[in-house]
Amino acid sequence: MPNFEPRDPDFEAKVRDSFGRQTAMQTLGAVMNRVSAGQVEIEMPYRVGLDQHQGVIHGGIVTAIIDTACSHAAFSLCAPGTNVSTMEYKVNFVAPARGERLVARGEVVRPGATVSVCKGDVIAYENGEAKLVATMLTTMMMVPGRPNLAN
Repeated sequence: MPNFEPRDPDFEAKVRDSFGRQTAMQTLGAVMNRVSAGQVEIEMPYRVGLDQHQGVIHGGIVTAIIDTACSHAAFSLCAPGTNVSTMEYKVNFVAPARGERLVARGEVVRPGATVSVCKGDVIAYENGEAKLVATMLTTMMMVPGRPNLAN
């Protein structure tokens, strides 16, 4: 992963504040573990009510945490006063999302003043074993002149 230089010296506080305002992430019980320039890690514990009919965590929940990790990774490199919004994403589900917790890691592939490209993975942890369950490629739009919020 390349080392990116953030445009905002207070990027970590800005990213954590934005994440803290996302009631959807609060509803899921997700927490932001790690923030660095161009990278974010979000963890979500398993709980009943997040499953789909086959007893695994619903794909919409999986994409919600990975999209949020990617958008906040892009947000970490934004200038102050810039908002980030997801333009598009492609996700591949490669294994059932089951386990005690999921960890979503998003990172910037190519930062831009208008559009950034990010990638991310979701890892499920079950009985001490880690398994890749989804991978995403996403495009983020930088929206100047808006509040400092991602997604």
